[in-house]
Amino acid sequence: MSGHRPTLGGVADWKNATATTGGVLRPEELARHVSLKRHPAGDVAASWVENRWSLRWGLPEGRWFASEVLPHPTCSLTLEHLSHPRPEQPRGETLLVTGVCTRRFDVEVRGRGLVNGLRFRPGGLVAVSGVPAGAWVDHTVAASEVLPATLVASLADPALAEDADAWASVAEEGVADLARSRGPDERYVRLLEVVADMLEEPSLLTVGDVAERHGTTPRSLQRLFERYLGVGPKWVLARYRMHDVVSALDAGDDGSITDLAHRYGWYDQAHFTREFTALVGVPPARYRDRGRSRSGGPEQAHTRTPAGME
Repeated sequence: MSGHRPTLGGVADWKNATATTGGVLRPEELARHVSLKRHPAGDVAASWVENRWSLRWGLPEGRWFASEVLPHPTCSLTLEHLSHPRPEQPRGETLLVTGVCTRRFDVEVRGRGLVNGLRFRPGGLVAVSGVPAGAWVDHTVAASEVLPATLVASLADPALAEDADAWASVAEEGVADLARSRGPDERYVRLLEVVADMLEEPSLLTVGDVAERHGTTPRSLQRLFERYLGVGPKWVLARYRMHDVVSALDAGDDGSITDLAHRYGWYDQAHFTREFTALVGVPPARYRDRGRSRSGGPEQAHTRTPAGME
């Protein structure tokens, strides 16, 4: 079972992972167009925040890149200054909370962009805010709907935006202050124990396996996950195993698709292929073949013909 350090003030002092760093489709292609920096959360907020990250890009007019990310059981707090705001971004808002996305997260990267972000641990934002996660599943909302006005004002300050590390430090201090003001949350600690175990133990393939390992029932796990994540434990297990599959393919796995499916818990290759295709957009063999074809040379961003001239 996944271990954790002793509790401090009733909150687990977590240093181990509770979410993967995978899920980005065609990561080598993303790196050609976007500067991505990711660092572990600082000690002050590590019990609630998995990592801090930033994106920077600048593409010529008419050029764009389709970024595709598999869903994670996590929420994000982001400051977004984009020349082309994403459609779900509330008008006029730059500081945003994005909940768990149950579908692939697709964004057209165009023009110029600056994004600073915190990625919460699964359930971390609920533990900090007290708001059930169902309010954000598949939604992006203004951070002012979730966090105190004083913290929102500090993090939305344009003067702070250019320094990603400074922004993240202010955000992490604010998160830690909120968590301390709410006091210990033992149900959240319990959730972290279960989720970390799901991530670290590929042999856990069913909710029944997880429940038995942690001395609880599938129904109790369902209630816990619904409150803190907005999705069920079966969904989380499936996403973690799919991240493992995509990471293996991106790393050049050249075994058979049947062996790949069996290794990560699918005993029916046809079922695996359907799930992979529904989430990724292409069958696993084609995804692997596309990766091999791209390895021969640099990939260019798409060129978009101006409206009316297609």
